Amino acid sequence: MSKQRLKYSELSPAPYKGMLSALTGLDQGSLDKAIIELIFMRVSQINGCAYCLDMHGKALRESGTSNTKLDTLAGWRVSHEFSERERAALEWAESVTQIVTSGTPDNAFAALKAHFSDAEISDLTFAISIMNAFNRLAVSMRQ
Repeated sequence: MSKQRLKYSELSPAPYKGMLSALTGLDQGSLDKAIIELIFMRVSQINGCAYCLDMHGKALRESGTSNTKLDTLAGWRVSHEFSERERAALEWAESVTQIVTSGTPDNAFAALKAHFSDAEISDLTFAISIMNAFNRLAVSMRQ
């Protein structure tokens, strides 16, 4: 385990508080907490953020998500554990997280439109973006 490089939350308190505010703002949004946590977990898997994987894995288990679902999250495309709504959200999460190679394809967005309102899509995209930012901080600063 690596030693934390910098205590970024203390060194940059205003931006950090802003990020926390954006995160808590999702609680007032239209998405349920379960889908947000599932997306946070998948984004953190892609980005290799052990700190976030631990935190969101615990949150998902505490909310009643089965171990089988968590164990198959990285292979959600071939798992029978995920609803069509969750699959659309996971596809979008991967597309946004890997935007440089995915370009967020129209078919991924169309799948969202079949299962989410415009407000939910906006909240989902914010959730993905916020988690990517937190992952990048935690991984680069070795949290």
